[in-house]
Amino acid sequence: MASACAMIERRRSSRVAVRIPIKILSQGDQGMILDAPAETVAVSRCGALLRVRSSLSPGARLEVLNGLSHESREFRLIRVNDTNTRGLFEWGVEILYPSVNFWGVQFPDESGSA
Repeated sequence: MASACAMIERRRSSRVAVRIPIKILSQGDQGMILDAPAETVAVSRCGALLRVRSSLSPGARLEVLNGLSHESREFRLIRVNDTNTRGLFEWGVEILYPSVNFWGVQFPDESGSA
């Protein structure tokens, strides 16, 4: 397992703990269409940690609709953790085509003049 320092060094951008309602659309495993409400746990410019009631295989592509801005972007599922809590899963996802600020949050390492 990687040390905390190594993980921090690998991180491309800072994270912010924030709950944002989202909708996930994807061609699920075995060809099933996934259309599921979810929420963010933490976000960064490059991705997010999501809380979802469904599971997909890592590598799956998905569309995430931001419930606040109604903007959508394509993501790739990197990691799935079964939280063993009320059937919830945590997904680590990375954004494929970053926008200026898809999540609409101020990140700690941004200057006040953006």
